[in-house]
Amino acid sequence: MQYRLWAAIAVTVGVIGAALVLSSAWAGSHPRTEKIIVTGLAQQDFVSDLIVWRASFSRTGATVAAVYGQIKADADRVKQYLVSKGIPQDAVIISSVDINPVYRSVQTGNHYEQVFDGYNLNQNVQVESKDVDKVEALSREISELIDAGIVLNSQPPQYYFTKLAELKLDLLAKASRDGTERAEKIAENAAGRLGKLLRADMGIFQITAQNSNEDYSWGGALNTTSKRKTASITVKMEFDL
Repeated sequence: MQYRLWAAIAVTVGVIGAALVLSSAWAGSHPRTEKIIVTGLAQQDFVSDLIVWRASFSRTGATVAAVYGQIKADADRVKQYLVSKGIPQDAVIISSVDINPVYRSVQTGNHYEQVFDGYNLNQNVQVESKDVDKVEALSREISELIDAGIVLNSQPPQYYFTKLAELKLDLLAKASRDGTERAEKIAENAAGRLGKLLRADMGIFQITAQNSNEDYSWGGALNTTSKRKTASITVKMEFDL
């Protein structure tokens, strides 16, 4: 009788041991699937600290020699004007002269012919400065040059930020904290406990105009037309639960 009792106990212990071994093997080959996946977001408004303004001016005449002196004088007057408005000389870049032949259409019978009509000489001017407000105002006050007979074509200023690398790192840290807090709240509401971070993927860094409905892009939006911008980034995070 006692022998049978010990034999039963031995069998039971063996069964329990085998079950524990199988359970451990199953857990090792079948990792837990309880996970929390969240997306952390961080945004920050900032003001551009670098402006680039570009314009072009041109002259047209019968020969290059006849026009070259005019456009050279225009270039000198443009640079003098900008310097007189407080722009440093080294911030003013004037390109070399671009020379292009000009043709006009002349009807001959039932068809048109392209007839040589002289040359167009063109130059570009660029101002790059950290004095954003001054250059911005100057770009709107070029009527003085136009009144002086200079055919000036002004482009809208472009705005940049020289500390994007630091801003990106700061937003990345904030987005990670935001994602962790979201995951902790989900785990708490589910009566669970947040485990270790399994994976984190950085989203696209986006820069858009402030208070606008500008769309994000897959490659990352980079607004250059607005002085006041908003930077944003996301981080997709996966936690064990």
